Amino acid sequence: MNPRVFEIPVSLIREMASRRRPSSIDLGLGEPSLLPSREHFEHAMRYVAEHGVKYTPNAGDPELREAIARHYRYPQMDRAENVCVTIGSQEAMYVALKTVLDPARDELLVVEPTFPSYSKMAALQGVAVRGVAMRAQDEFAFDAERIAAAVSARTRAIVICSPCNPTTRVISQSAADELARALEHRAGEPVWLIHDEIYREQSFVDYAAALAQRYPRTIVTNSISKSNALTGLRLGWLLAPADFAAQAIKVHAWITSCADTFAQQVALHVFSSRGSVHEHASWYRRHRLELLAALHASGLRFIAPEGTFYAAVRLPDGTPSLAAAHELIERYDVVAVPGVAFGASMEGWLRLSWVAGAERVREGIERIAAYCASKAVA
Repeated sequence: MNPRVFEIPVSLIREMASRRRPSSIDLGLGEPSLLPSREHFEHAMRYVAEHGVKYTPNAGDPELREAIARHYRYPQMDRAENVCVTIGSQEAMYVALKTVLDPARDELLVVEPTFPSYSKMAALQGVAVRGVAMRAQDEFAFDAERIAAAVSARTRAIVICSPCNPTTRVISQSAADELARALEHRAGEPVWLIHDEIYREQSFVDYAAALAQRYPRTIVTNSISKSNALTGLRLGWLLAPADFAAQAIKVHAWITSCADTFAQQVALHVFSSRGSVHEHASWYRRHRLELLAALHASGLRFIAPEGTFYAAVRLPDGTPSLAAAHELIERYDVVAVPGVAFGASMEGWLRLSWVAGAERVREGIERIAAYCASKAVA
């Protein structure tokens, strides 16, 4: 079998989730607790009742592609030809990496801490991966100068998740401009930016940047999983300049042929219904205020979320995050994700998901605070 598969570890995030008990307070998986709107499914049911569930074109339903491009209106990326509809944003990311990177010569630069799938996907393809870590003393703020300095002669793409899972930080407009200028003025072959925008609709500050508005060689991946509580529908997309998108569509076609027809109709109704892409955004904004109140009351050290539905919480100095996550499950019946799952730079932290009801989240935070207090006394 492929030795690269053996070298890739299983997901720590899923490992923690598998240890959840029926009584557990689950602050682990990033799974929205809201229910999706029925109207989107009713539209899709009417469509399939009339048309069946047949293949769409490889790139996706033309009307959906046009609706996605029209919604975001990124420069040079505002037409259907710029969109490839995929099976979730994870496939979109895989297609982007497969299209842009040559394993024989190229390197992927991953801005950390971040979701681990990017480096694992590249490793499966035999692509060299390096990480550039944002600093804990800066609360993991995106540092454009640090990112640009990490670019080597072999770097062909940089992956940035903003709003960031797990740090909850966004790349600011000023940092995005600085990074774009540095990449445009560097010598050698151009570098692509791949912007994972999966938490775009859970952005809580007005200075978050869309990299595609600032740098022309940007590839965007996204989905309706988080924005509309449709994680299991597996419907995402890749947005890119037309010449890149054409090649990405070819890769996508040989991997999966096309995305699910029913799911595409659900997505089409989301994008065709006024305000539906943002239909859950106000709930997250309100819930974030309750989260912040609970965190302040707990005495825990944390980063105030600029985006996502996570919180990054600092453990007592010297406490290994994996051991802490196991002890929290066993002794406190709380599921949290160890920071080390997102890279060595986040060791000593936990990632908490706050999609559950406010009372459950508050109780979970109180239990984590009790755990941290016990370690501080010890």
